Amino acid sequence: MTIATCIIVLKKSKKDNKTLFIDASEQFVRSGNKNKLSEPHRIKILDAYVNRTDEEYFVRLVDNKEIAENDYTISVSTYVEAEDTREVIDIKELNKEIEQIVKKQQELRVAIDEIVRDIEDK
Repeated sequence: MTIATCIIVLKKSKKDNKTLFIDASEQFVRSGNKNKLSEPHRIKILDAYVNRTDEEYFVRLVDNKEIAENDYTISVSTYVEAEDTREVIDIKELNKEIEQIVKKQQELRVAIDEIVRDIEDK
């Protein structure tokens, strides 16, 4: 089981009234039973912090008014949507494949029945 790590940077001299959320949960290299930030990951996270621009599935700059509307929830997953990596399945194609499998299965059953009849007749 892994635990999430959160870094909060409080900055008084911002030019805007916004909070930057960075979902760096995929930015690591597994090393034994520990996760480590590699140099490219550190650079990517630091660049996101410096640039303060939205990047789908990674960074979102959120107006503090929106945070207030969310009862001051500061969970990264509330503001940065996780990428959906599930495989998209075409159900119509899948049903066609199943139909062909069932048809082939029936043909094999008929062939096996014929073989068994031939053996029993001898």
